Amino acid sequence: MMRSMRTTVTLEPDVAAKLKELAHRRRASFKETLNDVLRKGLTSQAKAGRSEPFVVKPHSGGFRPGIDPDKLNQLLDQLEVEDFSGEARSAE
Repeated sequence: MMRSMRTTVTLEPDVAAKLKELAHRRRASFKETLNDVLRKGLTSQAKAGRSEPFVVKPHSGGFRPGIDPDKLNQLLDQLEVEDFSGEARSAE
């Protein structure tokens, strides 16, 4: 059996209050509750670190068959001209 390590920990008030409340609900000592919470937190961190890496699958990014990029450029040019001429008319 491992020997216990005695140490001083400074807890923020909200953390201390939650630990005291949890210890009271469990009818356990503050020390037992703190050890249990730390153990569970450390275990979940270890499990989280073992997950498979996230892989990004590239997409072709091309146009669908039948879509002509040149016609799209013509349409864009036409829309820009219409937008510009509309701004010119509204300024008059």
